[in-house]
Amino acid sequence: MRLWGRARAVRRRMLCLWLLLLALALVTLTLSDRLYRDQNHQKAPRPPRRPLQRVPSPPDLEVIVDSRDPALELDVGLSPLTSLQEDQLLFVPSTQGSKNPPQRKGSYKVLLPGANRDTTVPAPLTHGEMGKAVRLKLEGLERDMELSAVQKYGFNEVVSERISLHRRLPEARHPACSGEQYSESLPSASIVICFHDEAWSTLLRTVHSVLDTVPRQHLREVLLVDDLSQHGHLKSVLSEYVAHLDGVRLIRSTKRLGVGGCRSLGAARAAGEVLVFMDSHCECHSGWLEPLLERVAQDRTRVVSPIMDVIDWQTFQYNATQWPVRGVFDWRLDFHWESNPRLLEKEPDSAVQPVRSPALGGGVLAIDRHFFQSVGAYDPGMLLWGAEQIELSIRVWSCGGSMEVVPCSHVAHLDRHHLPYRLPDQELLQKNKIRIADTWMDAYRKIFYRRDTLAHFIRQSESPNITERLRLKKNLGCRNFHWFLTTVFPELYIPQDRPALSGELYNVGTGSCADFPRGQGLQGGAMNIAPCSGTGNQHCDLNSMGEVRWGPMGALCFDAKGERVVLSPCPAHQPTNSKLQWKFIKLSGQLVHLQSQLCVEAVKEGGLPQSDGGQGGEVNTPTSERGLFLRSCTHHPRQQWHFEQLVAPKGA
Repeated sequence: MRLWGRARAVRRRMLCLWLLLLALALVTLTLSDRLYRDQNHQKAPRPPRRPLQRVPSPPDLEVIVDSRDPALELDVGLSPLTSLQEDQLLFVPSTQGSKNPPQRKGSYKVLLPGANRDTTVPAPLTHGEMGKAVRLKLEGLERDMELSAVQKYGFNEVVSERISLHRRLPEARHPACSGEQYSESLPSASIVICFHDEAWSTLLRTVHSVLDTVPRQHLREVLLVDDLSQHGHLKSVLSEYVAHLDGVRLIRSTKRLGVGGCRSLGAARAAGEVLVFMDSHCECHSGWLEPLLERVAQDRTRVVSPIMDVIDWQTFQYNATQWPVRGVFDWRLDFHWESNPRLLEKEPDSAVQPVRSPALGGGVLAIDRHFFQSVGAYDPGMLLWGAEQIELSIRVWSCGGSMEVVPCSHVAHLDRHHLPYRLPDQELLQKNKIRIADTWMDAYRKIFYRRDTLAHFIRQSESPNITERLRLKKNLGCRNFHWFLTTVFPELYIPQDRPALSGELYNVGTGSCADFPRGQGLQGGAMNIAPCSGTGNQHCDLNSMGEVRWGPMGALCFDAKGERVVLSPCPAHQPTNSKLQWKFIKLSGQLVHLQSQLCVEAVKEGGLPQSDGGQGGEVNTPTSERGLFLRSCTHHPRQQWHFEQLVAPKGA
């Protein structure tokens, strides 16, 4: 009995010691977290980073827009939601005493191993083992929180919440920008920031970034336009927060409008001379607005954009964009930024000179308010999200305006990993592009439909109602798309799409198609072989100059690098190099490289090439590589190709 009693006493002491060490570890973690937060807080008082949790007095800075307003009608199959009753009452219910209070971001719950499962007292841990166990548990919980945040918002909100709302970005402008002088009588600006279910930290960092970098004499107002957000922190809590910010107004819609409709709503209620549309996850450099206002003041039909730097979605690291850069789009009507650093090497004075741009992205855009309304605002028929910036770009250029990127203005934009919300109709983007093609592209729309087969089949079953936009186009005296291609965007290659010489390049021997994964850039690389997509992404065009042009922009050409078939940038405005010339023999289905007189052969992984093409190797040598290779011409099925044109749209 005595031995049993002593053992129990020893076990009790060890348990107490273990619990004491665990408590000390938790206290240490709590103190270090407080110290970290104190070091990252600024000495000057500032608004709280998290939503205020108290009942506010009704502010007079909020406008509730009734979805029944005929000017805002946009039917995309979404029924109006009733969740804005709380916003209309401006009431925040107390969470005290609630059984399920909202989870506080950044708080951790340490779970003991085997809690409430086993009455056996665990063996005592050493101090190092206990600290490691707690650290691993916290790291696991933090990884879970980060994964959940990425799934919810499309970026790492956990990292975002650790960053100050008043973060200052490093200087990225050219040194010559510091000597630029701007007019003392610049027009006033209304900054319109539309948001839908945006994270608290990124939305408020955008607002404070504007307030911290724009001189008060140039800023008429900041308009926050809520496009029917459903997240609780964007309702009454946001209303109270905005009520304490000077010069900021909050407008809410009771119907989902989408990017274009939401921005048009903000523009209709703006008072500034210049509208600056800004995404709800941006950070501004000091002095970003003045160069934009200067360019618009000099020509009220000019639409301008800053250089859009990039904030990494995972780490929130800032990355400056290399100048010169301009916005372009391809024949699938997808937008991207195009960099041309060699231009700066040839013309050093262009470091501070604005560059004409065929298109501008939607991240930040400055436009005269009256010109915006007279040119037709955003197309109200564009649904929710996607391609609205391309439609506006073509319309501005075609109807008397111009577009440019201003190098002395920098704004950083957070790139999302994915859209944080599901669209009610997965074909919305194609429907928006169909409106653009049918309204603005004239006969050239056939090129678009050959490269976006989903859009083609949607168009076959339903036609967009573009009567009003065609009437606007006629009333404004807008130029045709041929003028746009020859005057504004002559660098865009116009495909020939000859019958039997364009489409997916199908290989008989493998049953697959020539492929080059999207996202690998305009510098090219080795061609691959992959299942035929049928979407138009694998479209290529053998033109009358013998070039095999690849992709929706047609800027990459089939080339030979040793025995591999690769893509290289196509020559611009000069005779085609014989290395880039090919001949297709319809009878045999062979694609012949004119310079080497070798045929293109498809090789799957682990396949047997026909020969080494005279490169000095052995015949029928196994290879672990896959792709397109140049081989001595034979009648093997892997050298037999034909162009499959997926669609052949009729009409002009």
